[in-house]
Amino acid sequence: MSGHSKWHNIQGRKNAQDAKRGKIFQKISRDLYQAAKAGDPDPANNPQLRLVMDKARGANMPKDNVQRAIDKATGAGGAKFDEITYEGYGPGGIAVMVSALTDNKNRTAAAIRSAFTHSGGALGATGSVSYMFNRRGYIVILRDGLDTDEDTMLMDALDAGAEDMNAEDEAFEIFTAPSDLVSVRDALQEKGYDLDTAEVTMLPENTTEVPADKVSQYQHLIDELESNDDVADVYEAGVVSDED
Repeated sequence: MSGHSKWHNIQGRKNAQDAKRGKIFQKISRDLYQAAKAGDPDPANNPQLRLVMDKARGANMPKDNVQRAIDKATGAGGAKFDEITYEGYGPGGIAVMVSALTDNKNRTAAAIRSAFTHSGGALGATGSVSYMFNRRGYIVILRDGLDTDEDTMLMDALDAGAEDMNAEDEAFEIFTAPSDLVSVRDALQEKGYDLDTAEVTMLPENTTEVPADKVSQYQHLIDELESNDDVADVYEAGVVSDED
């Protein structure tokens, strides 16, 4: 079983995230750009791009929006974007990484630095916290309506090629090698499972519970970062207790 639960943090901020659903197409557009830029713009030759395009279809994102994001990656859109990773410490010294996609480095750097400072944290140098995270494939299968027990789910995940699984009250979290994500996803779908999430992400080797007196500041930091239009992903090592 995995010691880290990304799902715990996602659910802990669910209400705040629901209020930002208007930004979902923008976030998916950035994911499409990153996937197309990092590999072949043809989804037939780019598993990561296919994953994001599946996410776009699931969100009912218009095909024109999808194509515009891919065109930007190939230069067809005329705009030039840079992918930048920021590293820092949130309140309580908890490691946080921020992946950004921006057409204005100075604007983005200033906004990210301000978010850390306003929340009692500090932006760090390159390499200051990245060594604490691992790149992994991440799949979520919701338990609601699923007639599968934990042991069966674990065996099916391992048979599909997964490395590990974590069982939460509301969902199963399945972890894979990044290169195996697509094959594991496809194998689980062939077994009849409905996947809520399938993505390559950065997960911390170890998590730290956010001190009770720092919870408000920590949540403010994550919310401010996630609401920034230039931010594609926020990776965190902090866990907020259900009692806070």
